Amino acid sequence: MHIDIDKDRCIGAGQCALAAPGVFTQDDDGYSTLLPGREDGGGDPMVREAARACPVSAIRVTEPAG
Repeated sequence: MHIDIDKDRCIGAGQCALAAPGVFTQDDDGYSTLLPGREDGGGDPMVREAARACPVSAIRVTEPAG
């Protein structure tokens, strides 16, 4: 899977980090970011829930083609 975070849309609500703390965290400014080495979600089943929990839909989860 591939995770995109729209940094211009993110408001720093932190719902992603609450839903999937093994994948998402917040940077020094309070905005969503991925933990190092977790760019593919690491198989965490909560990644899609984290995307749904974002109040401004700043997270997009896609599957690679093929």
